[in-house]
Amino acid sequence: MSAPNESDRERSASGEPASPQADQRAGPRSARYLWEMEQARRRAVRDIVEQRIEEARAEGKFDNLSGTGQPLPRNDNDVWAGDRALAYHLLKSNDVAPPELERGREIDLELEHAEEPVRALRHYRDTLAARRAVFASDRRAYNIQRDATERRYEEALRAVNSKILSLNIIAPAVFHRRAIPIERRMEAFRAEFPRLAE
Repeated sequence: MSAPNESDRERSASGEPASPQADQRAGPRSARYLWEMEQARRRAVRDIVEQRIEEARAEGKFDNLSGTGQPLPRNDNDVWAGDRALAYHLLKSNDVAPPELERGREIDLELEHAEEPVRALRHYRDTLAARRAVFASDRRAYNIQRDATERRYEEALRAVNSKILSLNIIAPAVFHRRAIPIERRMEAFRAEFPRLAE
């Protein structure tokens, strides 16, 4: 075994690691050698674990696990979850949803309400079509209801788009929604419900 040279002594005095030759000269128990051995052991363990998981997956041992496709259970007492988890816990315990979820529910409810007059108009149109004779007064009444429904439907869609915009401002990106294409919806409405000749 050779003695350390001058540059190795300077490096060790300054706190720098010695050269690889100095590690070899220091013997098999140097810090670098131990570190490399630990890394090799970790890689071997990781490879064995991955191999066993892959074998179990191929044998189908993960196919019928309970809770498959379900979210992981949340522990509300988890101290590492952070401030947001605490806020959501407080909201949940007081039966209040986060603002982005509340706004999303409002949007869904308003869309449902916007479609109600359209369904009523569709029923009215189908009822008239099933009759043997449709009088001019019936056609006039249908046209009045159709025009009123068209106005209300467009106003409701614009109000929903406004709420969607406000949701997209306050909510994280995963909760964002696309604006409703109002012109396309209104064209479809006019195509489905043409005015009747009076």
